[in-house]
Amino acid sequence: MEISVTDVASWHAHVYFDAASRDTAFALRERIVATFDGKMEMGRFHERPVGPHPQWSYQIAFGPEHLAEIATWLTLNHGALDVFMHPNTGHSLRDHRDCAVWIGRSHVLNLAALGG
Repeated sequence: MEISVTDVASWHAHVYFDAASRDTAFALRERIVATFDGKMEMGRFHERPVGPHPQWSYQIAFGPEHLAEIATWLTLNHGALDVFMHPNTGHSLRDHRDCAVWIGRSHVLNLAALGG
């Protein structure tokens, strides 16, 4: 089944970190806010795994019209941090499992949190 690009309501990018990379992750977060203020919404700074995410993380939410700019910036500026990106099409399990994009290293998600 083909998924149409018009099915993508928004995108999420999740920046992963741990205790050792916490300060680096927070500094990147501040740079993201300064660079993309008004083009994205910044989520909470979770210092524990949340939902399907196996590491600490924070979420960046943005519209499809900003995908190229934000994804390119994250690709060039993520440093040693890993970033998980997925579209939001209304099918959460598929979006996280089958339509994911990784910047840096990939991680195994807890898909049971999404009903998988």
